[in-house]
Amino acid sequence: MSTPLPTTHTIIAATENSPPKNLEIQLLRPLPIIAPDQILLKNVAVALNPCDWKMPDNFPEPGATDGSDFAGVVAQIGSGVTQSFKIGDRVAGAVHGSNPVDHLSGSFGEWVAGTADIMLKIPTHVSWEQAAAVGGTAFATLGLVFFDSMKLPFTPDKRATPDQSFFVLVYGGGTATGTMAIQLLKLFGLRPLAVCSEKSRKLALSYGAESVFNYEDPDCGAKIKAHTGNRLKYVLDIITDELSMKLCYDAMGRVGGTYVGLELLPENGPSKRTVKSSWVMGQSIFGKELHLGGGYQRPAIAQQREIGRWWFGILERLWAEGKIRPHPVKVGEGSFEGILEGVDLMRKRKVAREKLVYLI
Repeated sequence: MSTPLPTTHTIIAATENSPPKNLEIQLLRPLPIIAPDQILLKNVAVALNPCDWKMPDNFPEPGATDGSDFAGVVAQIGSGVTQSFKIGDRVAGAVHGSNPVDHLSGSFGEWVAGTADIMLKIPTHVSWEQAAAVGGTAFATLGLVFFDSMKLPFTPDKRATPDQSFFVLVYGGGTATGTMAIQLLKLFGLRPLAVCSEKSRKLALSYGAESVFNYEDPDCGAKIKAHTGNRLKYVLDIITDELSMKLCYDAMGRVGGTYVGLELLPENGPSKRTVKSSWVMGQSIFGKELHLGGGYQRPAIAQQREIGRWWFGILERLWAEGKIRPHPVKVGEGSFEGILEGVDLMRKRKVAREKLVYLI
């Protein structure tokens, strides 16, 4: 006989206070109720992402559960789930935390309701901490970057040959999303180049960057252009501010190409007729409208959900085959109290070359 689920749990949610006091631990909050395409999980570990402070700081929604990446145990399966999950499976994934239209969504809780086709079964050799660090936020974001915005013709199952391969620039190659982008591009048979600080050079190279360029070098853009023979066509800008955007445009090849940012593009950023620019929010992978202000609202696009379903199926296999590894993990102490401290460290830009993970 199965143990009945509790009706309440502990979470971290937004408050009406200003940062950094705009998140707090809340007790006895109702468990999320799963939709037909969702799974309820007993949470074991969470990893922190920049969106975990940017969302509550920029789009305050008192009462909304914060957090995105998680790893946990399947406890309940929705009636419409078609994937082969079963009770007791270990899974990792991501949710839309600080969601203004669903306050129960968010990974910073004892229980999490996640969308089944945006989840991955955790390989048996992977620890909870490593699994949370893999999570799903970077995967969701990069799936939309590669296949919705860039429309890359290659995948891990359809690799580019040496003659077909081309350069892809990753600005922010020392970040968690950057190291994941680099290793995935290598699996596509492509040639990732990284832009990062000198301190992150070895890290970017260790994840497969073909060459690394220092953004503090005033000739960085020109050096990338020379390295690529003036042929660079694809750029992912993880930082997405005026300076990073200008450098990326300076590096772009003669015929132009595609630039994709991960923030709303700066108003005073460069513009070229030959460069197609866009930006991505990973939360769009769920195929639902994003009800956010300040220009960040996004429509519901069914194709993005289809990309997610297909992409996470590929990623689960790659992970099981040992072809994907997370950013270097730092396990924090203190569970919910530690998460609050970690979010503030990220807000203060005091986390670099590590992924903060906390056990629940």
